[in-house]
Amino acid sequence: MFEFLFKYSRTTFENSEFLFAREWPLWVLVVLTLSAAMAIGYSLMQRKGVLHPGKLLALGFFQVSMIAVLLTILWQPSLSTQTLSPQENSVAVVLDTSASMSYGQGEASRLQQAVTSLSGGVLTELSSSLETRLYAFSSELEEIEDLTEVPAPGDATHIGDALVNVLREARSSALGAVVLVSDGVDNSETLTDAQLAEISGYGVPVHTVGVGREVIAEDIELQEVSLTAQAMVGSRVSAQISVRHSVPAQTRLRIYDGDSILASEEIELVSGVDLTMHWVEFDIGEAGVRDLRFVLDPLTGESNTINNTQYRTIQVPEDRRRILYVEGEPRWEYKFIRRALEEDSPIRLASLLRTTPNKFYRQGIESQEELENGFPETREDLFVYDALIIGSFAAAELTEEQQGWIQEFVSERGGSLLMLGGRRGLADGGWGNSVVAEVLPAQLPDINAASFVRVPVKVSLTSEGEESLLTSLDSDAEENLQLWAEMPEIADFQYLGQVKPGAITLLEADVRGTQQPLLVQQRFGRGGAYILASGGTWRWQMQLPSEDQRHEIFWRQILRALVSATPSTISLTAGRNFYGDRDEITLRAQVQGGSFEPVPNAAVSLMVRRDFSAPSTIEMSPIPGEAGAYEATVQADETGLYQFEATADIGEQSLGTAQAAVRRANGVSEHFQIEQNRLLLDRISALSGGRYFTLNDVDQLSEAIQFSEAGILERELLDLWNMPFNFLLLMLLKAGEWMLRLYWGRL
Repeated sequence: MFEFLFKYSRTTFENSEFLFAREWPLWVLVVLTLSAAMAIGYSLMQRKGVLHPGKLLALGFFQVSMIAVLLTILWQPSLSTQTLSPQENSVAVVLDTSASMSYGQGEASRLQQAVTSLSGGVLTELSSSLETRLYAFSSELEEIEDLTEVPAPGDATHIGDALVNVLREARSSALGAVVLVSDGVDNSETLTDAQLAEISGYGVPVHTVGVGREVIAEDIELQEVSLTAQAMVGSRVSAQISVRHSVPAQTRLRIYDGDSILASEEIELVSGVDLTMHWVEFDIGEAGVRDLRFVLDPLTGESNTINNTQYRTIQVPEDRRRILYVEGEPRWEYKFIRRALEEDSPIRLASLLRTTPNKFYRQGIESQEELENGFPETREDLFVYDALIIGSFAAAELTEEQQGWIQEFVSERGGSLLMLGGRRGLADGGWGNSVVAEVLPAQLPDINAASFVRVPVKVSLTSEGEESLLTSLDSDAEENLQLWAEMPEIADFQYLGQVKPGAITLLEADVRGTQQPLLVQQRFGRGGAYILASGGTWRWQMQLPSEDQRHEIFWRQILRALVSATPSTISLTAGRNFYGDRDEITLRAQVQGGSFEPVPNAAVSLMVRRDFSAPSTIEMSPIPGEAGAYEATVQADETGLYQFEATADIGEQSLGTAQAAVRRANGVSEHFQIEQNRLLLDRISALSGGRYFTLNDVDQLSEAIQFSEAGILERELLDLWNMPFNFLLLMLLKAGEWMLRLYWGRL
């Protein structure tokens, strides 16, 4: 209809410049129009006694408008267009043939729908005026003769690489435009802002044709699984699950280690959001590598179940972690903390208990020399431990140098510090005036009276405590709240000052009607610091039934939290713990000495083993500019579970070993985020000066390409004076005047 009225298409108008072909001055047109208006106005004013002024104004409008249209036509309105010169330019049609294009609605896949649409006359129309080149791509770009040579779906999508290669090949030719036919699903991680800038920099418009549904209601996707890469023997691990979905639904998550199931939970996918987060906890078990598989039950009618599964690995080393516990007086808390650890615990708790002013009672030591003279006398001796607990022990018992070591133990060593409440602890122990106060997650009060009081107080979870694994007594959130609500009161409490910015309060105490922070934590430097402002949690054990394990669970989780993130002298990490469709695995080792200073001149070897194959060894190279950092790249052409062990030596001295593991798979990433990525396609076309099309309006593609500003161009002047709309407008204006005269009874 638009083209019938205005002679040319809407696209032509959008890409053309309006002008008057006559070279007559426009001011003459304006003067003539105003003169005609004045003459008509004067003529009508002679009849003001006969007709109402409003009727005269209406008649004047129709008469002046008709004169204005006629005068405008005399000036010959035209469109100046700039189009591609026929037979002198080329167009590249780039067809996505990746695995995601094999999905579809009904019997036809996206790739089949795209081929059908292109075969329906679009290519013929393009070829009539332009040299048309056909390309297909998944991970690699290849030129094809016609649509019968479309290859089978590939395992990856490299949209950016395909476009850049096409544009580079045509750099010396008159390429007028590129047509990208794709669903926009690009999981290659190569389409960066820099690559998009390079594509737009060629000045060739890229028109995108979107294929596939933008919303797939029957599909859910396990988008992400976030959890630690390393855990201790027998510990409980918390994983954050992210599920993408379009509609509210219910599914079940199962966690497997090989063929063994570790956990199974229902997940409610809520309405109003497209991403549901869920926390799940499971026991990690014995030492070794946990090759985990997280699986969502499919929805009814869900065809793509590959994106319901994610793979992760967790390294569970055999090494025991070491905690040093310094207590200034015999008290029940000390006894029950030690009892919380099982006999085969992966944590060794070495303790110093002051029994007399000049005597310490040692427990949990490995040799007679360990802690023989009390608190470690060198920085290296302290750094042997992974965590430090200080109870009712005054700061004055240590030298300023030893206090400085504690600060460095957290900030540089990456260890954890837990300060307990007590008569000689925290503020009452003078720690507020020491360098250690800088590490603590709360200010210590400066008051004349004692901050440690023996009063029974009720403990409750904060909102942050409800989400923390450290204060989780049960994996069910409601049950966990109930278990804490039923906890007996503790026997004492120590006042703290203001909680520092960035610190998190997990437990609060109701002290004489006011809520006070009880368990507070924060990161500091490479490590972490905690305050438990009480020495009376032992009352939980004494007042609960003997079979109740809440007190033991609480302390086991605290002790494990203290050491779980503490780095060893040598660490080994992979760029990711799952590699789908990527055959290069990058390993990074960080090597430190006994005082945790970087070791830049170590010899670091990397043992590589895939599944049960024979291991191989490669050397890791120092990373320039990063002291103590080493890197190696492993070519992982075959799929499977890859295990790595880095060994660092200086001469004949061994600095230690570290392990890591990753799973490698093929054909996975293409099946994630399979909805049409309209945003990406829109962005590519907008940045390059092209347009986005759907398969339904792909017939408009040929005309849009003609107005490209790339290639060899020609200018053309299109007349508008003879548009049907002009004559229809003149008829309507005259008919309108005639109808008014007839209505008012005057011909």
